[in-house]
Formats: sequence, C-alpha cells, structure tokens
Amino acid sequence: METFSVTTPIYYVNAMPHVGNLYTTLAADILARYYRIKLGPEHVFFTVGTDEHGQKVAESAVAAGLEPQAFADSMVPHFKDAWDLANIAYDAFVRTTDEGHITFVNEIFQKISDAGYVYKGIYEGLYCVGCEKFITESEVVNGRCPLHPNKDLIHQKEENYFFKLSTFVPELLKRIEQGDYAILPASRKAEIVSRLQQGVDDISISRESVSWGIPLPWDQSHTFYVWVEALFNYYTVTRFIPGREKFWPITVHLLGKDIIWFHAVIWQALLLAAGLDLPKIVFAHGFFTIDGQKISKSLGNVIAPGDLVARYSADGTRYLLMSAYHFGNDGDLALSKFDETYNADLAHGLGNLVARTARLAEGQSGAKKPAAFSLNVAEHVENFCFAEALEDVWSRISAADKYLNKHEPWKNPSKKADIMPHVVKELAQIGYDLQPFLPETSEKILEQFCSRKMQTVPSYFPRLS
Repeated sequence: METFSVTTPIYYVNAMPHVGNLYTTLAADILARYYRIKLGPEHVFFTVGTDEHGQKVAESAVAAGLEPQAFADSMVPHFKDAWDLANIAYDAFVRTTDEGHITFVNEIFQKISDAGYVYKGIYEGLYCVGCEKFITESEVVNGRCPLHPNKDLIHQKEENYFFKLSTFVPELLKRIEQGDYAILPASRKAEIVSRLQQGVDDISISRESVSWGIPLPWDQSHTFYVWVEALFNYYTVTRFIPGREKFWPITVHLLGKDIIWFHAVIWQALLLAAGLDLPKIVFAHGFFTIDGQKISKSLGNVIAPGDLVARYSADGTRYLLMSAYHFGNDGDLALSKFDETYNADLAHGLGNLVARTARLAEGQSGAKKPAAFSLNVAEHVENFCFAEALEDVWSRISAADKYLNKHEPWKNPSKKADIMPHVVKELAQIGYDLQPFLPETSEKILEQFCSRKMQTVPSYFPRLS
C-alpha cells in the first residue's frame, strides 16, 4: 500500500453536529492516525466536510431568517469546532459550495451526459425531505419514511433528468464479484448484491423545483439532485490542491448503513460512467441507540460532541465511544454508565497503572521507543475492529497490574531494577498502540516511559465523582 485515503460522509448543515456524526468521524480519524504512523503522514489523506445544498438546507435557512449560503456559512464552524474538540486530525474539509467542487461537478456530469447516460423524463413519486431522497412504495412504513416517521412524505411530479443506472447493473455485479471494490461488512455486500439482482431503475439526477443547488451545465433551469453532486466531493477534494491526485481512488469510504445504496451502487455507477477508477472499500457501520433508545430530540438524547468532551476529555470521549461495541454492528451507547466505565478503565485502569509505575520506576532509565504496533492491534485496526483493539490493550494493562501486585516492588526496593523495566517496556508498547485512539495520552506515555530518566507523574485521568 503506497497511499491510504479515508473519507467520512459530508454532513448536512441543517442541524448541529451530534454524537452520531462524531462516531463515524472518529473511526476515520483512528484509521488515518494509524496509517500515518505506518506509512508516513505524506502518504495519508483524511477528508471530512459539509453537504450544503438541497431542499432541507434551504428550509432550515428560511427558518433561521437567512439566505442559504449565509446559513451554511454560519453552520460550518460548528462542525470544525466539534472535530477540533475531539482531536480529529483531518487533512481537508470540503464544502459542496466550494467553487472547486462546483467546477468539477459540472465538468464530470457534462462528460457523463455527452457519453449518452443522461436523458429527460418525468418523475412522479414520494420524496422524503429528511433523507433528501425519493422513497419507493416498498420502503414506506405506515405512510412515512422509516427514518423520519414524524415527517410527511411529499408527492412529487416534475420534469427531471435521469441517469441510466440500470445500464451499469451487470458491470457493478461483476466488479463486486471480482473484488474490484469491497463492500463491508459482508452482510452489507449480500444486501447490495441481492438488491441489484432484483433489478434497478434509472434515477433522477436533477430537481426542477429546488433552486438551492448547482445548476446543470446544459440546462440552467434544473439543479443537481443533492445526493448525486454531493457524492463527488470525494473526488473533487483530491483535485483542489496539486499533489492530492495520488490519493484517488479513495481507499476507504466510512459511512452509516442508511446511505450505503448511494455509496455502493449509485456512486460507483456514476464513476463508471465518468471513466474514473472506483474506490477500494465501502464500509457501512450500523446504527446505535443511547441507553436502549433511539436518538431523538423529543427524548433529549441528541448529544453534542462538545458535551462529551467537556466531561470526559477528548481522549476519554474517544475511548468511551470506540470501546462501546463492535464497529460495523448495531449497538448501544450506555451513556448512563459512561462515568462508571471512565473511572474503571481510564482513571483506575490505565491512569492508575501509569501513575504507580512512574512512581516506582522514578530515576530509572526509560524503555526504548517501540518501532511498530503490536501484531494484534495492527490486525484489529486494519480490519476495522476498533473495540477489539482496545480490548487487547486493556487486557495488557490488567496483566501489567497483576504483575506489579504479584512481585510487590514497593516491598522489595532491591528488586525494583529487575521488576520495573518489564512494566515500563510494556507501558511503552501500550502507549505506542494507543496513538490512533488516545493521541494526547499516548504522547504523554511515550514521553514519560521512553525518557532518559523517568519521573513521577499524576494520573492522566482524574476520577469522576
């Protein structure tokens, strides 16, 4: 692998960033940090951004008493601030209102149209503003979109331009079977293949009734359907600045399972139509509940990233989210137990081990800085098993604690020189392995336990009362 590139979805600016956005973005940050260490920072590209066009953004702007562009401009800092608070080290922040994005979208779709893959027709059906997508009758539950049961579906009948998605179904199935691009986890691949085999209709790529969008280059009376133009952010961001071209095709798209169809089918077909290489991996993680309940404004459990960081610190938040359950599955964030988990795993577990090892080894020479990740951690991270990687590290923290308790160097000062180097070396490796997950803490551990002469330090994670 010469380069590694990872993307998150670009999040709609109609609402503030929340813990669901942070969850995906944090997973991408872990991958980017891991590969920067493994390959070198110049070989890694991590991109985030905001999706700023479409009907629901326009409606939110009206509600705020602003023009859509001014509304988007006012919302973007909230996302940047949230990622900064959580120590998300992205390389690029793309906005779909960026001139560079708009220019490339027009060029690419003109090429797709010129190749004969676009035609004009009439669309009639149901539209969910919350999802910004057309809903088929088979997707409707109790007359509503299953993801937005509190919103009425809109009946649309308008002239649109269509993309010949159906033309690309055989090629998509072939590419998936050959492994040209992977859809992960395996259960998501099975869902996509099954749906493709059942037959696929062509899709609308324009809106005649939505003015807040990018006008089609060949027909200024239509704007691009927000989803199709937004997908191209992953490509256009590699073209804004010279040198980024080497990061295309993208190595990994990370996203939630609700938008996998757009990324694993529509996106790939558009790229084939444009004659562009396909991304290598589309990984769709599951949904999560909070203390067993769906995330809902009415329940008051829509959590801002900053609220978590304010209580648990950036590294504490990162640990609590990524250790909660297996990445890729549906799961539950036991927010009511976060204090308990923080105290047990971070304050008492890692923090206590660091503090007492530093005290017992004070004045001794530190360990040599490790040269690589431990094999288990490397394998887990490269397979998107973030919780399992942390489980492995914490099992070693527990083992180091037991080793100290067994040998009791505080009772045998003469044996410290024999006992403590083993624990110090293990903590140095733990610090190295935690770099993608807990970057601030890992830096402190490596500085402390790989120094010429170690000194006593306080616990990195003060106990919560």
